[in-house]
Amino acid sequence: MPLDNFHPAVAAWFRGAFPAPTPAQERAWPAIQSGRHALIAAPTGSGKTLAAFLAAIDALVRAGVAGNLADETRIVYVSPLKALSNDVRINLEAPLAGIRDKLFEMGLPDVDIRGSVRTGDTPQSERDAMKRRPPHIVVTTPESLYILLGSESGRMMLASTRSVIVDEIHALAPSKRGAHLALSLERLEALCGRPLTRIGLSATQKPISEVAKFLLGGARCADAMRSNASRAPRDNEAGSRMDDVPGTAGCIDSRCEIVDVGHTRERDLAIELPPSPLSAVMSGDVWTQVYARLAELIQAHRTTLVFVNTRRMAERVARHLSELLGKDAVTSHHGSLAREQRLAAEQRLKRGELRALVATASLELGIDIGDVDLVCQLASPRAIATFLQRAGRANHAVDGMPKARLFPTSRDDLVECAALLDAVRRGELDTLHVEKNALDVLAQQIVAEVACREWNEDELFALIGRAYPYAETSPDAFREILRMLADGYTTRRGPRGAYIHRDAVNGMLRARRGARLTAITSGGAIPDTADYEVVLEPQAQRVGTVHEDFAVESMAGDTFQLGNTSYRILRVERGKVRVEDAQGAPPTIPFWLGEAPGRSDELSFAVARLREEVSVQLENGAAAAENWLRDDVGLRESAARQIVDYLGGAKAAFGMLPTQTELAMERFFDESGGTQLVIHSPFGSRLNRAWGLALRKRFCRTFNFELQAAATEDAII
Repeated sequence: MPLDNFHPAVAAWFRGAFPAPTPAQERAWPAIQSGRHALIAAPTGSGKTLAAFLAAIDALVRAGVAGNLADETRIVYVSPLKALSNDVRINLEAPLAGIRDKLFEMGLPDVDIRGSVRTGDTPQSERDAMKRRPPHIVVTTPESLYILLGSESGRMMLASTRSVIVDEIHALAPSKRGAHLALSLERLEALCGRPLTRIGLSATQKPISEVAKFLLGGARCADAMRSNASRAPRDNEAGSRMDDVPGTAGCIDSRCEIVDVGHTRERDLAIELPPSPLSAVMSGDVWTQVYARLAELIQAHRTTLVFVNTRRMAERVARHLSELLGKDAVTSHHGSLAREQRLAAEQRLKRGELRALVATASLELGIDIGDVDLVCQLASPRAIATFLQRAGRANHAVDGMPKARLFPTSRDDLVECAALLDAVRRGELDTLHVEKNALDVLAQQIVAEVACREWNEDELFALIGRAYPYAETSPDAFREILRMLADGYTTRRGPRGAYIHRDAVNGMLRARRGARLTAITSGGAIPDTADYEVVLEPQAQRVGTVHEDFAVESMAGDTFQLGNTSYRILRVERGKVRVEDAQGAPPTIPFWLGEAPGRSDELSFAVARLREEVSVQLENGAAAAENWLRDDVGLRESAARQIVDYLGGAKAAFGMLPTQTELAMERFFDESGGTQLVIHSPFGSRLNRAWGLALRKRFCRTFNFELQAAATEDAII
């Protein structure tokens, strides 16, 4: 039994708290306790976080009982969200307190294991306490880890680290945040002077071997492949899946245990439609019907989490639901709310004081937000993995069944939602592509590391190459970045932007004055936004942010909503909007400018596949197509009928349905007599935008006149 390898107090606490270990825990614990790296892929609610933490806590307990537990950091836990970091800290307190109780019952010495959160939201008093007495477990974000690695006190605290846990690794690996974190992990390992045990967690990883290489680093994978080249890949009874990327079995076999118990589980998923049929754009009357149905579902469940795709929509939906259910029963949660507002919403949800919480992506990852028994998604989330993560928030327990309802907002959105359910039924996932050779991120990390100590050029290049996103970075590219950082640029007032001194003769790198401050204040891969702080008077309390354009266009006396509360503007200052409580006066909804997520390639393929199948079924009549959508895709009768009516009408007009193998080009004239050309290509907006720009430029050059182009998920205009 896996628990036999734990300290008796740890095992006794676990047996008292849980009926049995989950499959993910049974497979992960032996690997972690043996000092191997581990990548755990399991559905939401399967105990992944405890699988990673309990083995590390066990080592701390054993050291504490033996009297060898010093005041030093042993475990660093990295999560992509501040809310997730805070939640993990809170959920750590229960097992740590329970284990201390068991030690007391057994007559063993007390072991005080401390965990602390270090994010951008952490108050200064807590940061000072961490400096005076380092916690054994540091819970942080990639950006805060980078800042800790750039400060003297942070480096002293982190130098004793033994293990690193990267939660929701799928959300980091395919972006520049992932490249940034990969370099921070290599810098952390170089600081510690010892190999760190690396543990990755996520429910949605594909291909899992690519994620394993991201976790381990490029040089380690190359070493493992060489050392295993002569040995055939072993049979993985433990559930490892290494065959999704050719030639990667060896790179994972000897260094990292892949615990893959799959991402599929039994789920209760369905599409909800208003009584009125959907059209190209949802009217106000139909929105009223959607809000009424949402209120019905919320009243039929204990707690409901409503996901939307934008912050503006979160505020709008929260306002309409509060009119139907009561102001105290509903609130919103998104990244533009202040830390105190977000924490208050999370705690109210956990205590059962809220009937519904309307959220953006700020709550979609593995946060324990209490007894949520229903998730509603307004409009397609644009990705299969995103929907699975959000649906998994409902009944988030080992034996719970996720329950989610999709609310399409247009006919095209209905087709996409149907394709999404079809992809989930088939067990499909979005393919993850690791961001590689992000040179802007590399320049940041070079300045930050050189600001901490002198480096030999070759040694620093070797350190960078150990991070998987930079395993293929050429020496020439590295030297060009060094030259840029050393030379800066010239202005009329003299040279600027030179952050390092490069001794080309001896190959040494040293920091220039101001390099450390620049690295700490300008680091990270999250783009800056021109947001104004919203400050509540007379308390001088920060309640959130609004976009600069909204703030500038507003006037004293205007009312707007933030966090489902109405505020009246007193005055707009530089960078601040000072407000007072509007006592429930009817507000406007603020806006934030940003790019909505594009549809994933796999979901775009699922949309095209659904069109193809409906087109084939329509050859046998509309009834056959409806039956296929009900029986094979699992749609309700109203959804199946609307899809057949919409796609059937399109096929009658085109003579075919546009797919990824057969496109359609349509020309029409607008009211002014201008020619409009539509290319129906269901490849998703990410591809269509780029293709549309290229076509626009080719048209302009060929015909020598300007024209405009736009793109949606299914067409270029």
